[in-house]
Amino acid sequence: MSTKIVIKPNTYFDSVSLMSLSTKANQIEGVEQAVIAMGTEMNKEVLRNVGLITPELEAVKTGDLMIVVKAATDELSENAYAEIEKLFTQKTTSKGASEIKFPTIDSAAQNIPDANLAVISVNGAFAAREARKALENDLHVMLFSDNVSIEDEIELKKLAHEKGLLMMGPDCGTAIIGNVGLCFANKVRKGNVGIVGASGTGSQEISVRVHDFGGGVSQLIGTGGRDLTEQVGGIMMLDGMKALNDDEETKVIVLISKPPAKSVEEKVLAEIQYCKKPVVVCFIGGSEEDVVKAGGHFAKTTKEAALKAVVLAGADESTINKRALNLPLIEEIKGKLSPEQKYIRGLFCGGTLCDESMYLAMEKYEDVYSNIPKTEEYRLEDVNVSQAHTFIDFGDDEYTKGKPHPMIDPTSRISRFLQEAKDPSVGVILMDFVIGFGSHEDPVGVMLPAIIKAKEEAAKEGRHLEILGYVLGTELDNQNFADQVAKLESAGVTIASSSTNAGLLARGFVEKGE
Repeated sequence: MSTKIVIKPNTYFDSVSLMSLSTKANQIEGVEQAVIAMGTEMNKEVLRNVGLITPELEAVKTGDLMIVVKAATDELSENAYAEIEKLFTQKTTSKGASEIKFPTIDSAAQNIPDANLAVISVNGAFAAREARKALENDLHVMLFSDNVSIEDEIELKKLAHEKGLLMMGPDCGTAIIGNVGLCFANKVRKGNVGIVGASGTGSQEISVRVHDFGGGVSQLIGTGGRDLTEQVGGIMMLDGMKALNDDEETKVIVLISKPPAKSVEEKVLAEIQYCKKPVVVCFIGGSEEDVVKAGGHFAKTTKEAALKAVVLAGADESTINKRALNLPLIEEIKGKLSPEQKYIRGLFCGGTLCDESMYLAMEKYEDVYSNIPKTEEYRLEDVNVSQAHTFIDFGDDEYTKGKPHPMIDPTSRISRFLQEAKDPSVGVILMDFVIGFGSHEDPVGVMLPAIIKAKEEAAKEGRHLEILGYVLGTELDNQNFADQVAKLESAGVTIASSSTNAGLLARGFVEKGE
């Protein structure tokens, strides 16, 4: 075995670029493992965990670029490194001659006076500093970076609030501003539904369902996942609501989040009385009574939120294809499963998609476990070992530390999928496939060999393996939505038409009755 190590001092690349490059590097022929990352302590810990750390790598500084390639022979590792160098070159030359580069936010702001928004994706250790510079230059900020302290987040959001600017993030993965998708986003038609989301894939799902129901999106403002915690207090969601309330193109406002802190939820709901537009509230697991009392429109699921928003925006409900749940299909699949096949195993790239299916399962079953549970009682003892009904968010920090997000590189769940497929107690494996800007160019294609293999092995054992897939995207997305669905169907995967329907179908498939 040969390991090629190259250290480039004082050579900075943002985390999103390096994640993408690492994904491509690991696909080079002959590569057993490739790591392309900045020399942060977190990234060095990843190298320690996989047995690739050396004294020279231990000594690198945070501003140094590390390239580590492990292959079977010296020749293969050298060839792979040469290919990686080409990837860096392609990245810098494929964008076109019109691109202008600036070394700092200050210089960019001075030379582009019409700019009003900065998208920041740097190592978390430097992210707050760069976001502060952008705000001081009167730029709205979308902060993709994570690993930013909550104290810095509060300070940044207070500064933005005082200046009348948006501070989306940290750890904000999704936004659509002025019909332009930022970071992870789907291509949807422009319209009059505005979204404020403390969850990335939840916001994407609602934007996609609005598009599917014939509507369109005016703006999608992300807040970052911690915005509705007790400490942060919903600063960005409240400012987002006010921004959409003042936006002439927005006719209906939708709020989407995982369960917020109770005091913050009350604060957000109280703001509805000041909105001159209908507000649809989809807080997963939230209370209908509280929302209605505040003057909002309650939505239990993302699908219901999108439908209500489109109708409130003026669509004729009788003309909308609501993608009704296929009840005969539930009975058909139940008939294929043995009495022992009684559990759901949800393997998700999207955290809110995981949450939605998990909460729907919890309405029927008590023994629902996760790495992101509602209560600590149902937290998995070992995230690598499922218990009863299990729902895994592969985008959670424990899975993405020093690694690409599964929407960028979906290979992280393949081994877990094969593990679950061998379990005779599993009734259905549920998976999401997220397409759109920033996502893998063929997320279904990555999983397809494993799906086919698992199906074949289950058939040899005389066991039906039910795989339920949901593709989050639109026909406008570059990955070709129809092609992704067709690939799944060709492998015998059952297709759900929405995140909500995916959760309802999964829980129905394994229902055994009295």
